[in-house]
Amino acid sequence: MNFKDYIRVIPDFPQPGIRFKDITTLLQDGAVYKQAIDELREMVKEKEIDVIAGPEARGFVVGAPLAYSLGVGFVPIRKSGKLPGETIEADYALEYGKDKLAMHKDAIKPGQKVLIADDLLATGGTIQTSIELIKRLGGDIVGAAFLIELSYLDGKDKLDGMDVVSLVKY
Repeated sequence: MNFKDYIRVIPDFPQPGIRFKDITTLLQDGAVYKQAIDELREMVKEKEIDVIAGPEARGFVVGAPLAYSLGVGFVPIRKSGKLPGETIEADYALEYGKDKLAMHKDAIKPGQKVLIADDLLATGGTIQTSIELIKRLGGDIVGAAFLIELSYLDGKDKLDGMDVVSLVKY
């Protein structure tokens, strides 16, 4: 299946020069959404995974169903101030700004095998920050899975040889 046919590209959003890859059009089609998650599952099923971590918010719509399909837990990585328990935080740069991510201190147990899942790998800032948080909690990162990779932004190069899988590359 050509998933690009189901991803809307919106020019100049959220600012001029950005060509935003909108996955809501893919998510709206139940059969296509299911196929996307199924294909990601096939790409990672041989990995030893205890839990999947997904950054807010689109990482939830990729990571949670992927975790469900693999029969493993899901850990949300949220923006600062959104989690009710005791957290750790780290700053990161977006492709068009800055923000802060947080995880519950008890979200990952030392030695757990963690797969990071998100909708998009762009510059790698969000994923690098997710990696930092997971490692601070003692997690062992086994790879990352994305619906989309913007290969022209070289985000994968910043992930120190991590095993990265993507359904679609631009």
